[in-house]
Amino acid sequence: MDLELAGKIAVVTGTSVGIGREIAKMLAAEGARLVLIARRGELLQTLRQELEKSGAAAPLAIAKDLTAPDAHTEVRDKVLAAFGYIDILVNNAGGSRPLPIDAPEDAWEEAIALNFTAVRRLTHAFLPTMIERRSGRIINITGTSEPRGLNAAYSAKAAVYAWAKGLSREIGQFGITINSLAPGRILSEQIVNRINPGDASRDQFARDNIPVGYFGEPQDMAYAVAFLASPKARYVTGEIVHIDGGMRRFAF
Repeated sequence: MDLELAGKIAVVTGTSVGIGREIAKMLAAEGARLVLIARRGELLQTLRQELEKSGAAAPLAIAKDLTAPDAHTEVRDKVLAAFGYIDILVNNAGGSRPLPIDAPEDAWEEAIALNFTAVRRLTHAFLPTMIERRSGRIINITGTSEPRGLNAAYSAKAAVYAWAKGLSREIGQFGITINSLAPGRILSEQIVNRINPGDASRDQFARDNIPVGYFGEPQDMAYAVAFLASPKARYVTGEIVHIDGGMRRFAF
């Protein structure tokens, strides 16, 4: 199936490793023009080289911490100067933030800034050009709806869901969709290094919690992003899609 992504301008955040990197590669393979955003500039450059070697158009790489107060305007201005508009925004940058009950206020503020405020600011920075073109796809990579403990990122991701649902009601008239993808146990950097380190830990967790019996790969997320970013997904908006091998237990 042709997803009709050739020539589309796609901005993907958090592209240095894992899910974001695979999303960028998938969209490039479908013919999209990429803007890569991450804090770690050296990893951005290796991805840029990898994409160019694969035959993809040279991407625009922006090394930026999206929690900086001016990040959303700086990124918007650079992208619009290079391309004039965007078609697709993938808000992937974020990270788990487990906290103790007595965590200091700045720890909560940092988690909300990264996992919600940066997403909202960057999206609203690009919305005017999408509205003017009466077209756009916004995809948020979020997180679990079943917290196993206190984690500031879960609260921030819940805010993303409420914001995205409300926004979908406002922007649908302009041909713009917004959806959220909630990863389960995907073999990303934080899963492998911190949450479930070691094959034995992952195998046991999968047997106990994941009906399909194994952890997902970053490309499992990237396939879903590619569909939601395409014109084929024109009638899907305001949704939360769980990519988790059946791990989520809620029926609704």
